[in-house]
Amino acid sequence: MPLQINEIFNASAVLKDVARKTTVIPAPKINPEADIFLKTENLQLTGSFKLRGAYYKISQLSDEEKARGVIACSAGNHAQGVALGATHNGIKALICLPAGAPISKVEATKGYGADVCLVPGVYDDAYAKAMELQKEHGYTFVHPFDDPLVIAGQGTIGLEILEQMPDAEAVIVPIGGGGLIAGVAFAIKTLRPEIKVYGVQSAGAPSMFQSVKEGHRVHLDRVQTIADGIAVKEPGELTFELINQYVDEIVTVTDEETAAAILALLEQQKLVAEGAGAVAVAAAMFNKLPIKGKKVVCLVSGGNVDVTTLSRIVNRGLTKSGRKYSFIIDLDDKPGQLSGVCNVVADQGGNIQSVTHERVNTAAEINGCTVRVEMDTRDQAHIDSIRQALLASGFKVTN
Repeated sequence: MPLQINEIFNASAVLKDVARKTTVIPAPKINPEADIFLKTENLQLTGSFKLRGAYYKISQLSDEEKARGVIACSAGNHAQGVALGATHNGIKALICLPAGAPISKVEATKGYGADVCLVPGVYDDAYAKAMELQKEHGYTFVHPFDDPLVIAGQGTIGLEILEQMPDAEAVIVPIGGGGLIAGVAFAIKTLRPEIKVYGVQSAGAPSMFQSVKEGHRVHLDRVQTIADGIAVKEPGELTFELINQYVDEIVTVTDEETAAAILALLEQQKLVAEGAGAVAVAAAMFNKLPIKGKKVVCLVSGGNVDVTTLSRIVNRGLTKSGRKYSFIIDLDDKPGQLSGVCNVVADQGGNIQSVTHERVNTAAEINGCTVRVEMDTRDQAHIDSIRQALLASGFKVTN
């Protein structure tokens, strides 16, 4: 049976006392040419939207299915949503996780009351193990995206956006397997078909982007992205159909653009977003979509970024936005040369963080040396002025 709008309204009623009705907040600096707002699902219980679909699916199981328990596989957010949903409904949950999943996500899943089975390998290995255990014990499998009840649960976000931002002209949504955007787009287009719904994938995991482009579901051999929450090799069958029907356009963003969006959310909005949660903001920041002059809602879908990787992501964001810069310079090996470089940088307002001085370099002149300088800068124009000042002072900048 195809998805019905009544199912999404029913999901909204079921989730009323479970899921937070997350706020929509203005973000004027993200893209000054558009009127940007953020739907803050990173502040949802469990740290992502996944709670909605998982909880609604579990709530609709029969008493017999509940008695047998549920099983799921996930690298993080879906696992936590299923764990909390099962615990609230008083049923057993077993989550298969890749053995390499971040410790924080494994412990969070356990903390919400689920049993965890760590499976050697990657997500696909965890999925295979979950299917094996599901057949063996009769558990109900809660799919992370390709299930009409899960999609209906995610679609409640669309209803909230329409209520909170009735004058919205476009909504930008992250895409992994497609469950989130399928539900949001179905809800919005059914009730307000004039509103544009755009999807965003990581350039390193463009399975839905390629599938829509080629007219059939594509299976990627490899995915590589900091947005691990949307690193899906093959989109769902049902989600692919719904996206083809209801989504206006899909674009991709690079990891550097995603990192810059995470940094902007941290600095400007005091919001922590994971890679998957920031791709909609990245698409707005870097003008990937026709949103100039429009009132736009970007869905920040999750905030479960592992703190051990956050600093690396922030550094990439600083580099992408022109806030961090390093250059290599060839110098004569004699007193005062390095001091001259530092004086030029200081005069231009650069803040040097580190200097690496190397005499033994086969590429340098016999009486020369190379110096690598890392500094904090304001933006790309500031970097250009520092480079020009160094060149004007006779220094040889080699990168």
